[in-house]
Amino acid sequence: MSITLNAMLARTADVCGGLPRIDGTRITVHRLATLYKQGQSPEEMVQTYPQLSLAQVYSTLAYYHANRAEIESELSAAEC
Repeated sequence: MSITLNAMLARTADVCGGLPRIDGTRITVHRLATLYKQGQSPEEMVQTYPQLSLAQVYSTLAYYHANRAEIESELSAAEC
């Protein structure tokens, strides 16, 4: 059975402030992007969050790279 990358992510206004997250979790794209920027590998992220699959982490990082300017802008705004 194939799963599309978009099916792994969700965005709901009343969950995690409406930020994109891994469906069924409260782990946001922003959180994994931050770990990625700190040098964590996808394998390390799965160790940090064992409820995630490697496919979920990679799809989240693919979303981050495809929407990098938007995510970086949101991360910068959150630091203020």
